[in-house]
Amino acid sequence: MFRKSKLLHLLRLGWRILRASLLFIVMLMLLASSTVPPGGLESRVRALTRPIEFDFGTWTLNALAAKLADWGFSLQRFLTVEAQTEWVYDYLAKVSEVQSLSNQLVYIYADPAVPNPDAASIDLRQDLDAAEEDLADLAPVAEAILQSQLMDVASEAGLGLLGQTVPPSLFIATELPLALIVSPRDVIEQSQNISLLPGMTAEEMESLENQIYNDLDQSALVVPLGGIGTYPTMVNQTTNLNWLLEVIAHEWTHNYLTLHPLGINYNTNAALRTINETTASIAGKELSHLVLEKYYPEAVPKPARVPKIVDSLPQETSDETPTFDYRAEMRLTRQTVDAMLAEGDIEGAESYMESRRQVFWENGYLIRKLNQAYFAFYGAYNDTPGGGASGEDPVGPAVQAFRSQFDSLSDFLKTIARVSSFAELQQMVE
Repeated sequence: MFRKSKLLHLLRLGWRILRASLLFIVMLMLLASSTVPPGGLESRVRALTRPIEFDFGTWTLNALAAKLADWGFSLQRFLTVEAQTEWVYDYLAKVSEVQSLSNQLVYIYADPAVPNPDAASIDLRQDLDAAEEDLADLAPVAEAILQSQLMDVASEAGLGLLGQTVPPSLFIATELPLALIVSPRDVIEQSQNISLLPGMTAEEMESLENQIYNDLDQSALVVPLGGIGTYPTMVNQTTNLNWLLEVIAHEWTHNYLTLHPLGINYNTNAALRTINETTASIAGKELSHLVLEKYYPEAVPKPARVPKIVDSLPQETSDETPTFDYRAEMRLTRQTVDAMLAEGDIEGAESYMESRRQVFWENGYLIRKLNQAYFAFYGAYNDTPGGGASGEDPVGPAVQAFRSQFDSLSDFLKTIARVSSFAELQQMVE
């Protein structure tokens, strides 16, 4: 006969699986309802991209199945808080080892001085295989630990509901698809965002972008992503704990918003997309900092050093070259481009963007292509005063101002989640 404790354990496990399955179905319905039906420009672009598009359906089903299997074991529950922290650090160290070995392997095959790369890399490939196996063993538990830690601080921050944080955080560190961003040439506006298979070469990206430019008269750019708000969310593999936590929290915030009007209307217009992304960026930074403070205090970034106050006497003029301010220069670039496009000078704006790209390159910012699609994508992330790629777009600053009206992150998120238009947000800010 089953012991009572065993029966209760099975019932709890069954409830978790049922809850996750129902949540997954609901989120698929919500995501499906926000997609744009094919036709017009989209069908013409998709004719070029269909063979290389990423299959989210298959990936999501496989990822959810893997998460449910891991959920049944819940090995992280048997580890102390200290052991969980150590496990995460071991995982990050193994990621670093795999990346280092992979880079060494690429170097051997690229080195013209190595006549037989296969023979020269036998030991290295064996070490890489062993490291990847170790990483595969460490990853599921490390992900479960980070998920649990994020949900703990989210609940403590007031984002729980009846003792549960909805939706629960689920993420997988994996190679992410690329995003093809398309914008009209005469105005900066994201008209298409299509996910492509990872691993495209720079030549392949350039070829696709040029084909869309020449054949469809649209600006296009293939961009890398740090995370995607699927369910489970997709997060790039990294050795940087701070960045990893911020992306996990950012993408969880998207999942949270998907259950509310702001997230449901993500694709309605550019303003709502910017509100969504800026909100997720703000929440991602705040939640990740809470996780660091509670579980990884040694990894909390040190505050910037405040310069000493000096007398207001005239200072000697410095001959040193002023530091290149990326955000200010990018903001100036965006403002100038917007003005030129408003005057109808499309070719002039594109020539100007290329000249500015070279300026950024010379100052250490390796931007492959700077065009309308670049600003249409990166301009939506506007959580820092100064604008950057957003230029004079008022949406991001409105979200920042709205956040400043709340003492708690939970009150801010719960309120802005109900927003369904920029005009509504403006009224709430005023």
